[in-house]
Amino acid sequence: MKKFSLRTRLLLFLAVLGPGFITANVDNDAGGILTYSQAGAQYGYKLLWTMIPITLALIVVQEMCARMGAVTGKGLSDLIREEFGLRMTFVMMVLLVIVNFGNVIAEFSGIAGSLQLFHLSKYISVPICAVLVWALVVFGDYKNVEKIFLAASVFYIAYIIAGVLGRPDWHAAMVETVKLPGREVWSDRNYIYMTIGVIGTTITPWMQFYLQSSIVEKGVSVRQYRASRLDVIIGSIFTDIVAWFIVVVCAVTLYTHGMRDIQVPADAAEAMKPVAGDYAFILFAAGLFNASLFAASILPLSTAYTVCEGLGFESGVDKRFGQAPFFYWLYTILIVAGAAVVLIPNFPLVPMTILSQVLNGVLLPIVLIFMLKLINRKELMGTWTNNLWLNLVAWTTAVVVIGLTAVMLWNTIRGLF
Repeated sequence: MKKFSLRTRLLLFLAVLGPGFITANVDNDAGGILTYSQAGAQYGYKLLWTMIPITLALIVVQEMCARMGAVTGKGLSDLIREEFGLRMTFVMMVLLVIVNFGNVIAEFSGIAGSLQLFHLSKYISVPICAVLVWALVVFGDYKNVEKIFLAASVFYIAYIIAGVLGRPDWHAAMVETVKLPGREVWSDRNYIYMTIGVIGTTITPWMQFYLQSSIVEKGVSVRQYRASRLDVIIGSIFTDIVAWFIVVVCAVTLYTHGMRDIQVPADAAEAMKPVAGDYAFILFAAGLFNASLFAASILPLSTAYTVCEGLGFESGVDKRFGQAPFFYWLYTILIVAGAAVVLIPNFPLVPMTILSQVLNGVLLPIVLIFMLKLINRKELMGTWTNNLWLNLVAWTTAVVVIGLTAVMLWNTIRGLF
């Protein structure tokens, strides 16, 4: 009986595997890779302390979305519209589209930067990949696309290998992971900017909307919720282990050798030398391209889902273009416009990518507040509302990010006078 029970649980987990793991791993997209790389290059191990609290917060926030999707059978933007009205939803959707458009630009920046390492012009690579990404979702079978995304996630193990072969100071890295930084760092505007960027690239607002929509579309019910929660936890832990190693490998290879400012992806490729030697740029380019193409498919899709749910339009990759025109047109516009911006001559690929992640961090508390208000409504969630500890972690995350944003703005204003 025990063997049957274990087998049943395993089959149930495999049946719902996907949304949590995929959503968490899209975190390590072009924005994630370049932000973590810059964090390691600029500050060495000094931003590793963020990883444990961010991982805990990511698990809690993603679990809340999975639970709301399983219990209500509705997406997050759908619930926001029903509970807070169309006007509030419209404002939320406008902010999300603006921030997500920055993320789409970041993904095409990653595609352009990665293929430039192979001397392929962005004027060739970006249009071709934009068409590929668009066709993948519009004409492809999403079930098969999801399997491709799951398989592609395995590539991130290369960063773990690179971190080990780079022979970092493990003791120093571990100490910095569990030790809060000194008071002096909070007067450093760039340090706070990078801290918000690291938070924003790890717990991105769009992820919450995408995960809940995926849970609903996959048909995960309350009965399957425990397996779905495990999917979320495994995905969150895996993605942040990769993030930790990206910071470490860039600290030991770039920071140690005085390369403190990543301006182009080729600079970050140096971090792969411990595992690939003179061919480091090939491994880095392949990883950045994989991550960018991966997210360039998911991000516009997530945005289209979210806006259509929030404003009451038909949506879904299972529908034809004529059945959900707004959904497909929004998806198309985001891809075309995002690719077009990157084609601007001398476009600052890396700085703009990191800026997009900082904007994620600034928007995050607003999304969290909506989520917390929804998940604690007994008439909506019944017995599935948050407990004290989940509320504490989520509210603390929102307050901390608001505080960091306020300090960043204050330091910026003070620096102008």
